[in-house]
Amino acid sequence: MLRAIRSTTLSLGLALLALPAHAFDTTARAAFVMDQKTGTVLLSKEADLPLPPASMSKLMTLYVAFEALRDGRLTLDETLPVSEHAMSYGGSTMFLNTQDRVRVEDLLRGIIVLSGNDACVVIAEALSPDGTEAGFARFMTQRAKQMGMDNSNFANSNGWPAAGHMMSVHDLAVLADRLISDFPEYYPLFAEEVYEFDGRAPSNARNRNPLLKLDIGADGLKTGHTQEAGYGLVGSAKQGDRRVIFVLSGLDSTARRAEEAEAVVNWSFRNFVERTVAKAEEPIAQAKLWMGAEKTVGLVPQEDLTLLFPVLGNENVEAEIVYDGPINTPVVQGQQLAELVIKPEGLPEIRRPLFAANSVDQGGFVVRMMAVGGIVLKEFIDTPLGQL
Repeated sequence: MLRAIRSTTLSLGLALLALPAHAFDTTARAAFVMDQKTGTVLLSKEADLPLPPASMSKLMTLYVAFEALRDGRLTLDETLPVSEHAMSYGGSTMFLNTQDRVRVEDLLRGIIVLSGNDACVVIAEALSPDGTEAGFARFMTQRAKQMGMDNSNFANSNGWPAAGHMMSVHDLAVLADRLISDFPEYYPLFAEEVYEFDGRAPSNARNRNPLLKLDIGADGLKTGHTQEAGYGLVGSAKQGDRRVIFVLSGLDSTARRAEEAEAVVNWSFRNFVERTVAKAEEPIAQAKLWMGAEKTVGLVPQEDLTLLFPVLGNENVEAEIVYDGPINTPVVQGQQLAELVIKPEGLPEIRRPLFAANSVDQGGFVVRMMAVGGIVLKEFIDTPLGQL
């Protein structure tokens, strides 16, 4: 049987202006911006380069803690002891001491709002396979790999400068996406602007996220700063039914971090729009079949296909239907058969699966004989006379 990759070009007919999209110009050492709903990557700069993440890596400690709460291995009202090791950390802390037993909920808010290095260690030692922060860091590294975060390695629970403690901005965006999607019940904690724990740290009671007070939809997630890492922010903002997740790393000041974070949110919402390019169960193309009761079968997305495009983009976005065909029969309704490949100008290539709109049985004896006869005839025609 003849086999070939078949490609069909079609116009999606989007009413967009015929100008290219403009990338956001950032001074961050690394940056990553994505639209959560469509998964569209809007900006990628050194996205997979492992860099010191500073306190932004606390998000991994929080993710593991949320998993423990979900699984019943921790409860919000449970109290945990504070070790000398936890108390030994400087920087941003909750000012815990070894006489304390602290509720898990207070520790979580202390990590999110106050960026408490000590609070991270208390959680880490409670969940560590061997009771140590180092053991917890190894566990975090393994869990990160399971989540597809291949450029992350943890040496501690809080981002304190340490050899080998690294994350890429892409990994941080993946982590932010998982926190928002997997734990919606805890995500509102990231929008808290003030948390006063026991009156101990009045100078460290405010969330450092500069976007929370700006009324632009920002509701998370975590800032970070060390001398080596510079200033960074894992952020997210929601406007309407769109949510943007972004990571900036390696900026040179708190002012620059605030300016660029606000600018990237505004750019993301103002310069891109959603378009529904195909409706669920409405065929957008036909795939050729081999020895089928029908010659073709319709190709459909499983759900409405809504994608993000630049406001300043192509007048008609060209797309291709790609499949390996003709396709063997029988075909079952809902069977994945092809891919829709779209290349919006200024954005990465978009690929989405397409499925059989209906079932098609294999053809009868006459259909099969005609197909075989077609191959024999083609080979006869293509064979040079001297080889007959």
